Amino acid sequence: MGVAISMPERFPRVACVVLNWNGWQDTLACLEGLSRVCYPAFTTIVIDNGSTDDSPSKISAAYPQVILIESGGNIGFAAGNNIGIRRAIEDGFEYVWLLNNDTIPEKESLTELVRKAESDQRLGAVGSILHYESDPDHIQAWGGGKVSSVFGYATHAVAAKPDAWFDYLTAASLLVRTEAFQEVGLLDESFFLYWEDTEFGFRLRRYNWRLGVASGARVLHKESGSTSGAGGARARYFTTSGILFLSKVAKSPWISIPIFLLLRIGKSIVSGQWKKLGYILQGIEHSIVRRENCSRIRL
Repeated sequence: MGVAISMPERFPRVACVVLNWNGWQDTLACLEGLSRVCYPAFTTIVIDNGSTDDSPSKISAAYPQVILIESGGNIGFAAGNNIGIRRAIEDGFEYVWLLNNDTIPEKESLTELVRKAESDQRLGAVGSILHYESDPDHIQAWGGGKVSSVFGYATHAVAAKPDAWFDYLTAASLLVRTEAFQEVGLLDESFFLYWEDTEFGFRLRRYNWRLGVASGARVLHKESGSTSGAGGARARYFTTSGILFLSKVAKSPWISIPIFLLLRIGKSIVSGQWKKLGYILQGIEHSIVRRENCSRIRL
């Protein structure tokens, strides 16, 4: 006999934003999971980020009730999600649930996220407990983690931590109060992939919003669905975005960025990952030649 889930006293309207890029199989599995979520007041918005695998038609055919918006191109994680966030704010939703398409939420996950958020009106964002999709008994990340703005070294929590411990929450499953978006701005679109949720967590705390984790919000996560089988792309994007993150938040970026790069390069050399080293160097080059938009994204 299952454990009864107590519901919150009220049901704020929530928009669940799912970003898809050439991953309709994962997205359909995610939407199937969402169809079992027991929260009574949420709407799902799927953003297709310029897929070339016929994702829009496959998603629409399987779930015609879902709002599907096509971005027109692969504009990145932050910019793609921002399309859905803006739609949610325009439509008067009180919360936005950012959910990776390679996740499967358990039925009580959104109820637990909302209950946690409603417990403190200064909680700007609430994270979930991510479990490995391939090994559901093991925790991938307990909501988020800490990061050193000196060394650029980030680590996920894998066990319960007090809310005040967290520097950031992972956007794989993240409930954000729309009021917080309206005050601090949306995800920073100068990040194409990786580190955007970390920067957002730092920004929320800078505006005196608190971060929290809902211990009952369990979500299975495949991880890196958008770069599956592309380790080189992950290394390149992670490097470029890490440099950008430190340029924005480090007190002395001219010190922090070289340390961050030396640690990544040194680890690749010691482990003999020469191909990865090449991709890290590409990430450095990309961060130098690209024209960075460093302005905060606002409504």
